[in-house]
Amino acid sequence: MTVLQNMKAEGGRRKLTASSFILHPSSFNWGCWGVRGVALTYLTVMLLIPLLVIARDGFQKGVSGFWQAISSPVAWHALQLTLWTAAVMVIINTIMGTLTAYVLVRYEFPGKKLFNALIDLPLAIPTLVTGVMLVVLYGPQQVVGAWLKDTWGIDIIFAPPGIILALLFITYPFVVRAVQPVLLGLDKQQEYAAATLGAGPWTIFRRVTLPPLILPLTSGALLSFARAIGEFGSIVIVAGNIPFYSQTAAVYVFGEVESENRMGASAVSIVMLAIAFSLILLVSHLQQRGRKN
Repeated sequence: MTVLQNMKAEGGRRKLTASSFILHPSSFNWGCWGVRGVALTYLTVMLLIPLLVIARDGFQKGVSGFWQAISSPVAWHALQLTLWTAAVMVIINTIMGTLTAYVLVRYEFPGKKLFNALIDLPLAIPTLVTGVMLVVLYGPQQVVGAWLKDTWGIDIIFAPPGIILALLFITYPFVVRAVQPVLLGLDKQQEYAAATLGAGPWTIFRRVTLPPLILPLTSGALLSFARAIGEFGSIVIVAGNIPFYSQTAAVYVFGEVESENRMGASAVSIVMLAIAFSLILLVSHLQQRGRKN
């Protein structure tokens, strides 16, 4: 009986201790609030304050001044060039990124691990190096660039095609890495069943393999577009900064900063931020939807 009484007493003390956690939680949460405070302070300093400063400069003359800044002929052309070159890049990279992911997942070949590692190279090297590589390869004084100019009349460097090439290089991993893990997780039994019923390879891909890839493929394409909107390092090398021809929005912002036109630079920056942030929110929504499904 003595042992049972001691066990009951010990259990009562444990319950009392547990209840103290419930009744007085504030004395034990200072660590959690401290971590939250540090994280939110860092977020405010690094992101919110710079965004507020840009918004203040962009709207310092009101909405009419903001609209006037972004609708000036040079700024408007720079925004249009940025959007349509990014759109062309997304179309190409969506097709080729999906094809690359499919080959890496479904086929075995010599050097597969090396090629798989090379996919992430554009994310590892400075984008300025990308611009230099393209100039060395496609410059007007180089063999390939001179041949394209003399034979087909195509200018790559200091022209929109060079911008598209630079964007294709730096955004290549996004679609591949978004589609690849989904392909790895797909059950091949459905494809085998479709083949048994007489479906051809294209029909199997279109009706069995492709539907589960739509959400990750769309997410990768949107992230590519958002990344391309603000690209500067490679573009400033290959575009040539020619107004009304090869000057993108990011390069235009850089020029306005050098000219000490903070309002013009901030106004165009706000447009770029709004587009990129909207795309990121859409990607987040698609990813949450994919996890629920």
